[in-house]
Amino acid sequence: MAYQAHLYKDKKLKRLIENSEPHHLKKRKNLCIYLCASIMSQQLSTKVADIIYKRFIALYAGKEPTPQQILATPSETLRGIGLSNNKVSYIKNVAQFEIDFGMDAKKLARMSNEEVIDYLIVIKGVGRWTVEMLLMFALGREDVFAVDDLGIQNAMISLYKIDKSDKKKLKEEMVRLSAKWSPYRTYACVHLWRWKDNATAVKK
Repeated sequence: MAYQAHLYKDKKLKRLIENSEPHHLKKRKNLCIYLCASIMSQQLSTKVADIIYKRFIALYAGKEPTPQQILATPSETLRGIGLSNNKVSYIKNVAQFEIDFGMDAKKLARMSNEEVIDYLIVIKGVGRWTVEMLLMFALGREDVFAVDDLGIQNAMISLYKIDKSDKKKLKEEMVRLSAKWSPYRTYACVHLWRWKDNATAVKK
């Protein structure tokens, strides 16, 4: 794939990519549900997040609900599938935003990465990291760098031996190192996540 040849210029990153399957980015149409699922999964293991999302979909006969259906669902029903009060509120905020302003994939496709972040970050409960994940895994943007992601931070600290004592300097160094990965920083992030997860599994 085109991204591999470019990222191979970084010798340390090349070692990770050579030992990993190539990644193909996908685009999703229902961005409202993607954001809701992202909020549900925050601070949870993948396994638990999957269980809660399946319970969520089951509330609507196994189909992705409309924003109107989400808003019409009693908060206690949503809490009953394992969501906190805050997450219930945030999911309803996303649904209300979809109704009021829209987040159609075609509409967002015309925006730059930063424009999409500025557009969606006004939703209470949706932070920059959440929108960056949407850019990567729902809009299929190839050049997104999640500098605030703990997994990316830990992977780069380990791989590039970056001093982690000063958080501000750490992020500055991460951004500096990632500049040479552009325009394929999303793929670099994917391979860093994979490497970190595999390294953790080996240690266990």
